[in-house]
Amino acid sequence: MTEEQRPDEYSFELDTGTVDAILAAAEAGDAALLASLMDPLHAADIADLLEQVSSEERESIVRLFEPGIDGEILSEIDESIREEVIEYLSPKVLTEAVRELESDDVVDIIEDLEPEQQQVILESLEATDRAAVENAMTYPEYSAGRLMQREVVVGPEHWNVGEAIDFMRSHDDLPDEFYHMVLVDPKFRPVGYVTLGKILGSKRETKLKDLTEDSFSTILVTEDEGEVAYVFNQYHLISAPVVDADGKLVGIITIDDAMAVLDEEHEEDILRLAGVSDESRLSDTVVDTTKRRFPWLAVNLVTAILASLVIAQFEATISQFVALAVLMPIVASMGGNAGTQSLTVAVRSIATKDLTGSNVWRVIRRETFVGLINGLIFAVVMGVVGVIWFGSPVLGLVIAAAMVINLVVAGLAGTIIPVALDKVRIDPALASGAFVTTVTDVVGFLAFLGLAALVLL
Repeated sequence: MTEEQRPDEYSFELDTGTVDAILAAAEAGDAALLASLMDPLHAADIADLLEQVSSEERESIVRLFEPGIDGEILSEIDESIREEVIEYLSPKVLTEAVRELESDDVVDIIEDLEPEQQQVILESLEATDRAAVENAMTYPEYSAGRLMQREVVVGPEHWNVGEAIDFMRSHDDLPDEFYHMVLVDPKFRPVGYVTLGKILGSKRETKLKDLTEDSFSTILVTEDEGEVAYVFNQYHLISAPVVDADGKLVGIITIDDAMAVLDEEHEEDILRLAGVSDESRLSDTVVDTTKRRFPWLAVNLVTAILASLVIAQFEATISQFVALAVLMPIVASMGGNAGTQSLTVAVRSIATKDLTGSNVWRVIRRETFVGLINGLIFAVVMGVVGVIWFGSPVLGLVIAAAMVINLVVAGLAGTIIPVALDKVRIDPALASGAFVTTVTDVVGFLAFLGLAALVLL
């Protein structure tokens, strides 16, 4: 089915007409019309809408649609505007919204708020829920303790299927969504888990320990959330129990939370590779965006000055052969693009733990040979261009040689630099770009102009 043939109901994004109608209703102050337009939308779509509009439009929509703001919507809203949205809500609406959420979602909402707002939300929770959230907040930021939910379906390891089913049917305080029953020993240490599918599909007398999954793995409460996301993705987990230093069960992490972290990690890498702050959002103001991008532009200016200093050393050569000034950007640009290609592959492989000490030299050799082969191919192309364009076979030979040198160096730098930065515990996605660009620019200009000075003068 093509895009043109696909019916409107198969669209998975807000259409412009709906957005315009919502904004018009908000501007007119028509709460009833706004509610009729917003109620059919999924919580994630409402969150997207609030992130895409201006601050003034956001306030109008939230204040008019306030009774429809629930916990699911709050949990979907990007943290960059969540505090702003919460300020528009009355304590009553905020209280009702937060009470609907699991403990991990409450933690996700309040951890970036001001202490006053945190206190308002905490006071709205029941005593047991408040204690769970406050306990989670004692764990390090970006740790499994912040990511987990305290609501876990637990059963003794000696239970059978019938006892598990009776337990779940008789308790109305189970999580809204769960995938496993975690089995624990007498010291409350998890020893395995059983999927709901196996419980429902087995006879009542079947022992739960005979149905446990091979994928069972526990996660330490202080583990970094990036490592948690990697474990879920690597071993295809649906949920995983979280334990404290004594091995006792303290919570559980589910796949939706782990994949949200994985998505955030990918987004951060992309933004950092582009030299943009990983806190950048479409909702940011002009001033905020300028402040975040300025430092990286300043770094780029320094590297550009360094490349210019190399060019200045060959001022006499360039003045005698103006063609060199015309061809210089080609060598630097090709090297920069080749370096970025190797860099992107290396940074992504480091993030997914595919690039390790056991294969790093093989990858470096591969990228070097790729640079060499591409360099030779484009050397022939540019050699012909140099002869045809400027009628100088020698100039064609010079740019061909410079092209080979720079593309080989680009392949090396694009791999070695991020690996070296990772070894010294510097985020390769954040710092590699500036180093690789500097290397390819400097080497490109130095090779091209240096060879030109040796051969042409």
